Amino acid sequence: MTHPATHPASQDATESLAAHLERQRQRIDRRLDQLVPEESAPPPSIHRAMRYSLFAGGKRLRPILCLETSRLLASIDGAPQQNPDIDSIASAVELIHTYSLIHDDLPALDNDDYRRGKLTCHKMFGEAIAILAGDALLTLAFRVLSTTPSTPPEVRSALIAELSHAAGTVDGMIGGQVADLEAVSNQPSPEILEYIHSSKTAALFRASVSMGAIAERAEPATLAGLVKFGQKAGLAFQIADDILDVESSTETLGKTAGKDTAQKKLTYPALYGVEQSRQMARDWIAEAKGVLDPFGSHASVLRELANRLVLRKA
Repeated sequence: MTHPATHPASQDATESLAAHLERQRQRIDRRLDQLVPEESAPPPSIHRAMRYSLFAGGKRLRPILCLETSRLLASIDGAPQQNPDIDSIASAVELIHTYSLIHDDLPALDNDDYRRGKLTCHKMFGEAIAILAGDALLTLAFRVLSTTPSTPPEVRSALIAELSHAAGTVDGMIGGQVADLEAVSNQPSPEILEYIHSSKTAALFRASVSMGAIAERAEPATLAGLVKFGQKAGLAFQIADDILDVESSTETLGKTAGKDTAQKKLTYPALYGVEQSRQMARDWIAEAKGVLDPFGSHASVLRELANRLVLRKA
């Protein structure tokens, strides 16, 4: 299925951003439903666990960032449509994100019982199946990227390289997770804190944006600018997340509130206090939106998405 590269200004003036984002979320959910084996497919236990975590109510922020970056560049270029494979490309990001959440919740790491208001995967299906479900989502993500039929091989390769780097050990999610674990016993510092969140969280935001750009064969300078947007937006998102852990409730968050403090995690509020952290999040978002200035009104949805990253309640 292809999707027109609609310029935001050409959409029905009465359409709210919320309605547009909800349609994009549903678009991703439909593609994920097509990509993941049915629960009845053998062995059913693993597919039940994969689907349980994948369809537990996520906002799909990362794949929507990928979709909107692709749409932005297609509209600027006057292309009749986005890359026909963009739904699959964006869905691969969500597969990686969900795998990371399953593993983060395990007793050996964050040891959390709830995620998005529901029991975590290992509480529902046991640790062994949860580990395998995460592994299965990880491997499925790269199978999806490697089999996009309308995407040239060199673009597929670039997409796989980008996502694998974001999920890896050098400036990627796994490296950030390791640094997060070790920071509990190390002397806290601003440098370690930024490395943790730049790798553990912002890396996948960078990849989401850059993969949307790579899918549309963006020029190197354009790609570099959009990567900066993803980095700054990702850091702002994590700071907001740290603040919510302090100020919000378990019922609102859908996961255990106050866990970072209880586990003596290195967070922005722990190092800077809540109010300074809040201002830092605002500053990062302002810088992120500034990166989009050259795109004018074409980037209006990305700007509003950036705002929502720090204004959210959960």
